[in-house]
Amino acid sequence: MQTEQKIWNWYSRESVQKFLINFGKNREIVSVYKDGQFGKRPNVLQYIGDVAQEVTNGAVSFHCSVERWNQPMKLTAGQSKAELDNMRQGWDIFIDPDVADFEIAKITVKRILEVFKDFGVNSFSLKFSGGKSFHIGIPFESMPEKINLQLTSLQYPDLLHRIIEFLKWYIKDQLKEDLLSFGSLQEISQRINKPIAEITNEQGLLPFKVVSFDLFSSRHLFRMPYSLHEKTLLVSVPLKPQNLDRFEKEHAQSEKVKVEESFLQQKISSHDAEPLVIEALDWASKYIVEVKPEIPKPVTVRKFKAVPEELFPPCIKKILQGMTEGRKRSVFILINFLRSMNWSDEDVEKKVTEWNEKNYPPLRSNYIRAQLRWHFGQQERTLLPPNCDNENFYKSLGLYELCNDLHAQGIKNPVNWPLRQLKQKKKMKKR
Repeated sequence: MQTEQKIWNWYSRESVQKFLINFGKNREIVSVYKDGQFGKRPNVLQYIGDVAQEVTNGAVSFHCSVERWNQPMKLTAGQSKAELDNMRQGWDIFIDPDVADFEIAKITVKRILEVFKDFGVNSFSLKFSGGKSFHIGIPFESMPEKINLQLTSLQYPDLLHRIIEFLKWYIKDQLKEDLLSFGSLQEISQRINKPIAEITNEQGLLPFKVVSFDLFSSRHLFRMPYSLHEKTLLVSVPLKPQNLDRFEKEHAQSEKVKVEESFLQQKISSHDAEPLVIEALDWASKYIVEVKPEIPKPVTVRKFKAVPEELFPPCIKKILQGMTEGRKRSVFILINFLRSMNWSDEDVEKKVTEWNEKNYPPLRSNYIRAQLRWHFGQQERTLLPPNCDNENFYKSLGLYELCNDLHAQGIKNPVNWPLRQLKQKKKMKKR
């Protein structure tokens, strides 16, 4: 069956359309295309016909926000925390164990579900990601309405980060034992394609070098339940926890899946996640020391006006659309390029923050902050982005060919193209 027909057959099902519309209420929803690029933000699905229209336009997958919003279509890039807090109705506890091996992902999920049992959490949901792992969620309604006299809706993402860090601390030793019971260090190394030296230290196996848990920023997206995975075309299908052990990837083939299980739906009336939340906060108060250094704002000496985006070369414009791979290399390119274009540090910070929101997944905010802080501290020298022919940057990211016409004109670095255009415009004015 051709890919396009398979995608259409799945999303033309009335049960799938209704689920996506109902689940997506008060959430930002973004289409993802077969090349991994994301559609416009913000966006929503309001009517049954919206699903078919997005698929007609090339959508393969649908991703939605962890947060629930009053008016998702009024979201904009670069909004302040106060503005986002004012728009947020709530948010779900969402846990995304990132591991390159399907069986190790199962082991990790089972260990997390044991934690929920310990704390009496019954309202959790589980689904296959469509790729190599699983997603676990607890609905917002399961948490207390207020914590320390502050609305829980206002405590995203900090409270979610504390819950995830607490879960990691709670399962660390047991997960290590589970993994070593599953296979030798050599076997684990081969399964996740990492050298043994990278996943061990003098104390032995480091479980969170095998499995990682990303910490999300605001407007984080995840693949919707009953959405296809944009690469595998498997369904991100919700599961009953008791079926986890016998679940195999082929069970998620679209022709085998029925819309039966829910995801992130309140199952009981009580706030059953409250003990877990309170315990996580108590642990965090003892073990987490949060330091958020301010990004220095050095004075920029301007030699010319800031270069507008319309003069940027195609490779930079492509990066600014958001990246799914090579995000750390891209942020290095982007910061150096924008500073070379004489953008102020404030504008660089704003643009890089906006850009990161388009990435999937976004880089951690702490990483972005550290990169900006380091680059802003380089007052004594101007750092150029890597040259166009750098194999580890533009070529490996599929950006080099976008500028073939410029290379033919002798452009060897992305900064050369805007500066050449400015020079030509200046000559034209003199004439």
